[in-house]
Amino acid sequence: MTVERNPWPALGALIAGFSLIVLDMSVVAVANPAIMEALEASVSGVIWVTSAYLLTYAAPLLFTGRLGDRFGPKNVYLVGLVVFTLASLWCGVADSIETLIAARAVQGFGAALMTPQTMSVITKIFPSDKRGAAMGAWGGSAGVSLLLGPVIGGLLVDSVGWEWIFLINVPIGVIAFALAWKLVPALEAKHHKFDLLGILLSCSGMFLLVYGLQEGNNKDWSATIWLTIGAGLVVLVLFVVTQARNKSEPLLLLSLFRDRNFALANIGIAAMGAAVTAMTVPSYFYLQGVRGLSSMESALIFAPLAILTGVFSPIVGKLSDKAHPRTFTTIGFVLFAVTIVAYSQLMEPGSQLWMFSATAALTGIANGMAWGPLGAIATRNLPVHQAGAGSGIYNTNRQMGAVLGSAAVGALFVNRIEEHLPQIGGTGGQFEGSPSAIPAVVHEPYSTALSETGLLPVAFLLLGAIACSLFLRFPPRTQESEGTQEAPDDADGVALRKTGKTA
Repeated sequence: MTVERNPWPALGALIAGFSLIVLDMSVVAVANPAIMEALEASVSGVIWVTSAYLLTYAAPLLFTGRLGDRFGPKNVYLVGLVVFTLASLWCGVADSIETLIAARAVQGFGAALMTPQTMSVITKIFPSDKRGAAMGAWGGSAGVSLLLGPVIGGLLVDSVGWEWIFLINVPIGVIAFALAWKLVPALEAKHHKFDLLGILLSCSGMFLLVYGLQEGNNKDWSATIWLTIGAGLVVLVLFVVTQARNKSEPLLLLSLFRDRNFALANIGIAAMGAAVTAMTVPSYFYLQGVRGLSSMESALIFAPLAILTGVFSPIVGKLSDKAHPRTFTTIGFVLFAVTIVAYSQLMEPGSQLWMFSATAALTGIANGMAWGPLGAIATRNLPVHQAGAGSGIYNTNRQMGAVLGSAAVGALFVNRIEEHLPQIGGTGGQFEGSPSAIPAVVHEPYSTALSETGLLPVAFLLLGAIACSLFLRFPPRTQESEGTQEAPDDADGVALRKTGKTA
């Protein structure tokens, strides 16, 4: 006899841990100067504190998604949370830059174990026609955490020291573990075979590609970097070919892309990841370098973005369950692009800072229209026993978009600096190693360079808007109930999802 279960407490428990993962993608940036001073590290060394995390986070996502299908998403999530929490403790007590980089790499792998399981559990415990609100809350938490990272990081660094941006994860991780242990249901696992060749090719290909994109700007896009990127692409193409020929259980289920909405949602989330990452770089350089704000003050300028993303995501998610999939998503991408143009126009030495915050509020509404609905659309037609595979693909594309956005905006920033301020082009826009030490005499050309760089996300967002405009309407619930969504071979998942209808 199946006991009815309200799925919302389980979602809250998952968000508690997932928010830590996303927060750690952006929280370190504001602490880099303090870390450099405390550990006597070089610029390239401190950059690797973030790069190591992103590499070990992005590279294994396809594999870790399948681990959840095999061993149960709750089990893999809990293991990942333990790894992440212990690695956070290791980061906080690191006494050298090399130790910190190693600890961050382990932390990233813990995050990779956790992330696909969150979407997988949501897919299994919420019925597809109720999933929009759940994905809205999940997506909203990602957007809020990413944007709150610099605020929380600045507060901790200024008050108790850089170590606490990692040590604070320990008590939160323990609480998140207890909540997940108690509230997240133990879902049935399938006895999948592991495609060892696929795991090797996907992880190595992703590693080479992500490494090349991350380090390209730092290495001045040398021949070695281009060879690394090329090798990564070749390995990934080989990976796809082997997956297409695998008649057993491939790591990458290409059949999932036959669902048009799933394929388009993956394009949309990659565009969203790229746009959000590319937006923050010129904005913070402008606010700190031209306007002289501190890290904390510049982060607070964007506080309305984080707040309204969190407020609107679950609301829009619930409304999107009844709307055409293209409605909110397309509007969200277009509105986001409009605000990017507004930021670019505001990047002048004498502009009103309150207008930045007002524009950030509109960006928050736009984000709320995209993050959650995209996740709901991607998982709507997923067979429940392949939820881990689908969420692994989705999160891989989100992370790859973020890496691409970061690499592209860095390269464009250097290019625009060389155009408008050739005398400092080789420094990447830095004056004496600090973005807050921009002489007033060059504020105008520096602002112009940032303004032009800030338009880059528009290209990503227009691509996302085009993808969203091509979404197909969902079939009626009565038709879905007869399909693969509630296949008889996944009785546990079906029972849990049916209880979600009463939530």
